[in-house]
Amino acid sequence: MANRPVFHVIDETPYYEVEKVDFQWFSGFSLAQKRRSIASLHENYLLERPGRRVLEVSRKSPDPIGQELSAFNLRYLHDDRELSVEAAFQGSKVFRGGLQFPDIYDMSPHEAKTDQRLRASGPLSGFCLFGQEFPLEPKSFFYNFLYISALARRPDLLAELTASDSFTDIEFNPKRSINCQAQAVATAVGLTRSGLLAAALRSKEDFLNVVYG
Repeated sequence: MANRPVFHVIDETPYYEVEKVDFQWFSGFSLAQKRRSIASLHENYLLERPGRRVLEVSRKSPDPIGQELSAFNLRYLHDDRELSVEAAFQGSKVFRGGLQFPDIYDMSPHEAKTDQRLRASGPLSGFCLFGQEFPLEPKSFFYNFLYISALARRPDLLAELTASDSFTDIEFNPKRSINCQAQAVATAVGLTRSGLLAAALRSKEDFLNVVYG
């Protein structure tokens, strides 16, 4: 058995609630095994919450929309420069002493995530995205701002998300990671339904106030 969070949209800060669900884990790295685990997670969640509409947000998702929402596939735009959300996140990491590796912005998502310099440079001190600085706290602040800024450029995806109200990411383990694309999607949907998405994205300060209160 395994346990993973499900992020359900609500209409007040932080615009999602978390429910932890036990389910059968199918070991192995194949797509088929990942999707069996996803199916088990969703089935067990819906046993307790019948009628909810749940979407897996990852490259392993059986739904093409869920695949598009992966940080590897979703694109962030800065001026005329387009890069994956994953590369934007990893390249914006700033380590103690001000060390940063902006060349990661030009890497593929896989190269960006596995760049060994990120693991050999000591503790993080913050983030800097094209000159815009972000603190480490709240812990999900920078990732959610980055991800939701990218998603807001895709009104087609946001429209598709109205068919779902709960989100998972089979690759996210809260014991090992902080940031989660399923949490970011739930937050974006909550902001959209509340009519606050545009207001939240006016600036990083507005995002902090609207999302984190």
